[in-house]
Amino acid sequence: MAYKHHEEYDDDVTARLQAFYGDIISDLGEDVAREGLVKTPERAAKAMQFLTQGYEQDAEEILRSAMFRENYSEMVIVKDIELYSLCEHHVLPFFGKAHVAYIPNGYIVGLSKIPRVIDVFARRLQVQERLTDQILHCIQNTLQPQGAAVVIEARHMCMMMRGVQKQNSVTTTSAFTGEFQKVETRNEFLNLINAKLH
Repeated sequence: MAYKHHEEYDDDVTARLQAFYGDIISDLGEDVAREGLVKTPERAAKAMQFLTQGYEQDAEEILRSAMFRENYSEMVIVKDIELYSLCEHHVLPFFGKAHVAYIPNGYIVGLSKIPRVIDVFARRLQVQERLTDQILHCIQNTLQPQGAAVVIEARHMCMMMRGVQKQNSVTTTSAFTGEFQKVETRNEFLNLINAKLH
């Protein structure tokens, strides 16, 4: 049997959100019954559940599911991880890249789990500063590495589409623990994420 992607939604939540989106569309002056909009409230209800599914997921459990004993003690970096989230102030998207590093202290983690951790926290109503800290503390608390580092570079639609309408601005946030609080280690990490090695 060929692989099939399947999404599940809570029927009660979908129905309530669908009604709300129908009211919003009507209140904005549109005809929710016209052909192009008939299914929009349902689609929007399902999209919002998908985009906020991180509330139902445990990031630390994801890391614990793929922890392996290993004596490696040099920096491990996963960079240019795409992320998409919703700003909690306007419920508009912000998107960009995350760069994550840690120095193992007896354990390493399956590399695919780090992007999954980012998705858990990004798929919530967020601010970039909190998102950065949540990723960092999840890695630090779970793996107990010698240090961890997170840098996020993102563009915010609330700045690009409304308000100041600055299309080319990028917001950068960073957080560090342990060995990465030392200038030389932090600089090595920052140099490596900026290097074009591929």
